[in-house]
Amino acid sequence: MSKYTLEIKSTNKPSILKFEFNEFLTKQKGYEYHNIEEAANSPIASQLFYLPFVKTVYISQNFIAIEKFNIVEWNEVQDEVAEQLLKHLNEGGQIVNEEETQSTKKVPVTVYAESTPNPSVMKFVANKKLVLESAEFKTIDDADRSPLAQKLFHFPFVKEVFMDENYISINKYDMAEWDMITNELRGFIKDYIEEGGSILKTGSVSKGKSEEAATPSIDTSNLDDVSKEIIQILEEYVKPAVASDGGNIVFKSYNTDSRDVEVILQGACSGCPSSTITLKNGIETMLKEMLQGKINNVVAYNG
Repeated sequence: MSKYTLEIKSTNKPSILKFEFNEFLTKQKGYEYHNIEEAANSPIASQLFYLPFVKTVYISQNFIAIEKFNIVEWNEVQDEVAEQLLKHLNEGGQIVNEEETQSTKKVPVTVYAESTPNPSVMKFVANKKLVLESAEFKTIDDADRSPLAQKLFHFPFVKEVFMDENYISINKYDMAEWDMITNELRGFIKDYIEEGGSILKTGSVSKGKSEEAATPSIDTSNLDDVSKEIIQILEEYVKPAVASDGGNIVFKSYNTDSRDVEVILQGACSGCPSSTITLKNGIETMLKEMLQGKINNVVAYNG
């Protein structure tokens, strides 16, 4: 059984605290409960209402948000709530009974296609979160963790698949033009999501035959201070811009002697005629300015 972990996050409303998990909790939609009677289809929400300070429970995709009455402060009870949630989930407790919802109707999903700087890659964006971690698949053999990617590889023109947050980037072979296949792919992805198909199985993404077939998991605990600073800069300043073009950038290494940085380009960035040079130079300039004297060169590899 998968082991759940969570992060406690504040919201813009002090009375509401968000407990964000490492896996999806629901497939279909969000749920809101105001009392134990309304929570009859949710064992975890019913359990929470036995706590006297719980006013409202919200369950959506990968988080549970709780609104409290003012009889306590969150810093007094949040650890107790987190422990209760983790105990329930890790012991196999049910979150929401979605069987009836899934069998009676689809949940409408919007998917639109968006071009990227890489002419071989199209970005398909949904109006809901699709995955909790980025993943890149070069072949159908690499896609054992993604039922959706496996199905996409059955289209003869699909070369590579990259997914992150609320979008899927598809790299095509030159045998087909985008104006001939975009609507077919968009419709397939939309139907697949609406029918509740599995997108990415929980847990770490298998690297398959290549070390770069999936986003490397970075353990920063053993990294030097400069490497940690580089990762923070990439996360805060570079990744959001790259994601808007359907790509991703991953820190690979930093050499303290040569002061060289290695990064991996994924999604639309990988194999793009211009991105390796343009992005590499942009990252290099930014890192040199923000970490003066610590960066000599940035080497970018295609994922």
